Amino acid sequence: MNRLVKKALWAGMLVALPLSSQAKSWTLKECIDYALQNNIQLNKLTIQRQSAHEDVLGSKAALLPSLSASTSQSFGYTPWVESGVGSDGYSRVSIDKTYYNGSYSIGAQWTVWDGNKNHNTVKLNKLAEERAALDSASQARTIQEQIVQYYVQILYLTEAVKVNQESLKASQKNEQRGMEMYKVGKMSKADLAQLTAQRAQDEYNIVSAQTQVKDYKRQLKQILELTNEDFDIVVPESSDELALRAIPALNSVYEAALENRPEIKAYQNAIDQSDLNIKIAKAGWMPTLSANAAASTSTTSMNDRTWGNQMKTNFTMGAGLTLSIPIFDNRSTKTAVNKAMLSKQSSLLDLQNERTTLYSTIENYWLQAENNQDQFKAAKKNVESNQASYELLSEQFDLGLKNIVELMTGKVNLLTAQQAELQAKYLTILNIDLLNFYQTGVLK
Repeated sequence: MNRLVKKALWAGMLVALPLSSQAKSWTLKECIDYALQNNIQLNKLTIQRQSAHEDVLGSKAALLPSLSASTSQSFGYTPWVESGVGSDGYSRVSIDKTYYNGSYSIGAQWTVWDGNKNHNTVKLNKLAEERAALDSASQARTIQEQIVQYYVQILYLTEAVKVNQESLKASQKNEQRGMEMYKVGKMSKADLAQLTAQRAQDEYNIVSAQTQVKDYKRQLKQILELTNEDFDIVVPESSDELALRAIPALNSVYEAALENRPEIKAYQNAIDQSDLNIKIAKAGWMPTLSANAAASTSTTSMNDRTWGNQMKTNFTMGAGLTLSIPIFDNRSTKTAVNKAMLSKQSSLLDLQNERTTLYSTIENYWLQAENNQDQFKAAKKNVESNQASYELLSEQFDLGLKNIVELMTGKVNLLTAQQAELQAKYLTILNIDLLNFYQTGVLK
């Protein structure tokens, strides 16, 4: 019975083993979702955003009065005093040689008005927090663009491997036919060598494409912060429909991008920060009004009164206002204002440049999508034509109606046409995806 159980367990392990070793296939959405959660650079930007939020809380707290309490306790020893005057002013025969003094105070300070510098500082810190969030969103967009580029490139090269494998089968078939013809004297050794060289070239093409697939998978894993060796992506059954989708209009994509791209919002944020920095700098010319209040008391062991009576008797309170008016500050305020205004001008130029760059980027994606979609449509027909031509050449070669040069030329033309179709198809898919991403902010 135990032997049967052991056999069953071993069988279960053997069945389960291949399943556990299989690599997980990732969809594009899964790659993006995982990267947004685990990318180290994004997580660091999240920490920066949290730090900026702490600055907001700190500047808000600075609007409130500050309150502090303090106490001081001291001990003294006068070893040779036998008579004198006590701390209460009365003459005594003797005074305690050991004594202590205690003081207690509580104070409050509040900046009533400083030219709205403190309130504008709160607004500035809020903008800094918003900028940190925009930087995080911008980095997230960049990561998503990289992911889709690597993903599509892997799809392209994976299909390229399949095309090269089919080409290799044809080369192997031609080489086998050539060897048979060489044996019966119908083909020269030089012609057979050409067929062998073509077969070897197809093998090289497969290895080269597979190596590129591995490299792009490595780069994609790096973005995802994955360290496991087993990694693969989901390959759609048909991708022709994706390449034949409607291409979004250039102007509609650009107008939408101006509204939702975090890079544009970040430069506008910089302009808003410059405006606040100008106001904060100008506050240096304004007077500052502050209020303060304090209460204190003290005790000593050299007084005959009780501790409680001393606390009551020595208790004092006070309050006041302080007005500070700047007269001459060695041009520091004017310099700060001018620098803040120059910073705003620089931010305005940065925004203008970013808008131009954004339009150029979108226009490039749009042109690439238009051109590659047209090339893809033409390439499909070209592949069909070259496929029919090669099949006919192959039949005629078997009948001795075509020579080796014509057969190889036909095969090379077919492979070239297939590769051109693949390249045009996946470039079209990539550029349409990026256009939709810039328009909607979502990658599907």
